[in-house]
Amino acid sequence: MKNLSGVLVFTLSGFSEITETQYMLFSITLLCYIVILWFNMTIIVTIILNRRLHEPMYIFLCNLCINALYGTTGFYPKFMYDLLFEFQVISYAGCLTQAFVIYSSVLCDFSTLAIMAYDRYVAICRPLEYHTKMTNYTVMKCILFSWLAPFFCISTAIVLTTRLTLCGSIIEKLYCEIWAVVKLSCSSTTVNNVYGHILILVYFCHAIFIFCSYIRLVGACQKSAESRKRFMQTCIPHMLVLLNFTVATLFDVLYSRYGSTNFPQSLRNFLALEFLIIPPIVNPIIYGLKLTKIREQVLRFH
Repeated sequence: MKNLSGVLVFTLSGFSEITETQYMLFSITLLCYIVILWFNMTIIVTIILNRRLHEPMYIFLCNLCINALYGTTGFYPKFMYDLLFEFQVISYAGCLTQAFVIYSSVLCDFSTLAIMAYDRYVAICRPLEYHTKMTNYTVMKCILFSWLAPFFCISTAIVLTTRLTLCGSIIEKLYCEIWAVVKLSCSSTTVNNVYGHILILVYFCHAIFIFCSYIRLVGACQKSAESRKRFMQTCIPHMLVLLNFTVATLFDVLYSRYGSTNFPQSLRNFLALEFLIIPPIVNPIIYGLKLTKIREQVLRFH
């Protein structure tokens, strides 16, 4: 391939299948983004303004909603901008920045959901130890971990990507991702590949840890009606969110590496967008409907 190591702009070829419906998709996307902003901001403001909700579970939920705003900011504005124009391009720096924001947000979601699972495990299985384990200092450390670890992991992946010599400038997606850029390299990508697999394994272990925590909670919740009620209110929503998010993210990551080009572009686009659309909308709805204190305060504000 022709050496294009001085690539300054990428073309997002995923838009080729949606040129006839761009304006309709813009309207739908704008509506989705407004809903995401409204729902997540409602939960965040409700938790911040109400002192009764300054408990670990609600603070972690607030963190999840803040991360949803952070992650969607990396996708929606650029996506809507591209829908309005004939050519969809993004600068090299802009591409890596978008990939950093989207995928650090994804990892932050996994970290936060793992922390929330641990919080529910201690609250239900070891209630007498809860206030000694989940102190304000512990909560602060958990939140810092949920942000700093993903930032470090994705920053390392970005640095490894910037050292590559590129021999192409077409990204077959609607947005930038790190592996899509790596695939354009005409130099060795072994280090990037190994690091990527380690990262996938580490955060897949997060998901396994969460599921194992909830499996233990099932047994613990059989002891009393109150425990069963708490499990249904707080843990079932977590499991549904995690299952959807894990499947969607795994598809996006694994298809980018091993997927067939014979797969219809329109279906690829839909599945690749699922983890950017569904969780940011569903998370605040589920928690707002299932958690009594949140629901009461939201209804009071309205």
